[in-house]
Amino acid sequence: MVEQSDRAPLLDWEEVPPAELAPSVPSPETGDAIQSGLSSYPAEGSVGADFSLNRSPARPNSVTAVPGESAHSPYEQYSGPGGDASATDEEGDCAFHGLSVRDRRITGSGWEEKDQIVAVFVVTFDTRSGNMIEWCLPQDVNLEGVEFKSMASGSHRISSDFIYFRKGCYFGLACFANMPVESELERGARMKSVGILSPSYTLLYRYMHFLENQVRHQLQCPGQYSPLEAFYEDKKAVLPPGGNGLVTACPTSALGPIVNRCMHPEMKITHPAGCMSQFIRFFGEQIMVLWKFALLRKRILIFSPPPVGVVCYRVYCCCCLANVSIPGMGMSVPEFRPFFYINVADITALEAEPSYVACTTEKIFEEKKELYDVYIDNQNVKTHRESLQPLLRLNSADREKYRKLCEQRQMLLYSQEVDGDCASSEEDLFILFFMEQNNRIFQTLSELAGSADPTLTAEHMRAMGLDPQGDRGFLVDLLEIYGIDVMLVIDNPCCPQCCLGELM
Repeated sequence: MVEQSDRAPLLDWEEVPPAELAPSVPSPETGDAIQSGLSSYPAEGSVGADFSLNRSPARPNSVTAVPGESAHSPYEQYSGPGGDASATDEEGDCAFHGLSVRDRRITGSGWEEKDQIVAVFVVTFDTRSGNMIEWCLPQDVNLEGVEFKSMASGSHRISSDFIYFRKGCYFGLACFANMPVESELERGARMKSVGILSPSYTLLYRYMHFLENQVRHQLQCPGQYSPLEAFYEDKKAVLPPGGNGLVTACPTSALGPIVNRCMHPEMKITHPAGCMSQFIRFFGEQIMVLWKFALLRKRILIFSPPPVGVVCYRVYCCCCLANVSIPGMGMSVPEFRPFFYINVADITALEAEPSYVACTTEKIFEEKKELYDVYIDNQNVKTHRESLQPLLRLNSADREKYRKLCEQRQMLLYSQEVDGDCASSEEDLFILFFMEQNNRIFQTLSELAGSADPTLTAEHMRAMGLDPQGDRGFLVDLLEIYGIDVMLVIDNPCCPQCCLGELM
């Protein structure tokens, strides 16, 4: 007789050659664990878009223990939805930075990124005390405020959600669930979140499925923490002594065709990079407005009622619009950092941030105009700053760029359908489109600033894909923010060579 275990199937990855891909049969221990309340459930906050068009030559959807460790590991093989593979390519080069080569280990199957889990916790809603931390490891970790970050305001109206957030120098991911119960003390509903903290947000998606399982388990069997204890012992970070805990900024130069090879189609539902196509389809032409605000490093706040998981992905996508792969470019400007979900407890932190992207479910933020430059409510993008008002208007160059983007997407879909081309994806196309656009602008400006005649004309602007008149204010701000020393000259009817001044 197999002894029942409440240990969760943790996620150590090994690539399995396609020829060996076969449905995985759970071990008796894993099967018992699933029967004991650790089975997966659908998260309402998950991106619900159709991913059938993305035919990535990706790794098989299989998860097995790392060779050499299985004899000592209490975790059994696991395969299924959410069992995401390690986000590394054939050479172990991660498409989303956040860990250096020193933070990876070599296994029999190649490179694998080391786990960097700083804390694991359970948050519950108490009818008398409100949100409170029920349990955590390690017990001396500072989790002040996490009880509000991992259970978004208004979550009582939904059954499940997932939330990315920032806590000091760490990033977190929490899965929330709301279960009806026949209890007057709990007022008919039991609500909990199970979450983790890490120095980087780029690998948190790997544990989405585990957290979803565990929050359901905590709702059904409160107080049984052994799976979480085992998880923390297996995945806890070994941080450098006295580390500065730098916050990871949005990936830049590492983004390329490698993105597609690093993700399962299933992973694109839960990995932030997998929502770029949905993000752009949601905003339509307005994406060009967001692109300009992102390049100018403005403070962008996105409002949405719960569920907030998909909105956290929009935060990430906004950051990706500002990617530049030219070495050294943008070193003098503020980092464009994702805050993900915020609440009123983050007001003090936001006051000190010169540039960020965040989302919230609290409408009160709209009134606190000193905290943001750009406010987004659904598809409505607005700004209270008079100097930024002209950037809200689309010009001919904006529409032309969006037309080219849609045209390239249609060509890609046609190639995938007719020619069976699986080498590229929509995600690659969108990310690289904006990176190449940004590179073209900054490469032109850098070369011009170093030339004998640093005069920027209308022809230069057209070559950069900008409108000489409609984008004049945008370019003036761009030159000033990035400290590029050129002379901007724009033709107009009254003065063919009207000098607007030299920007240092």
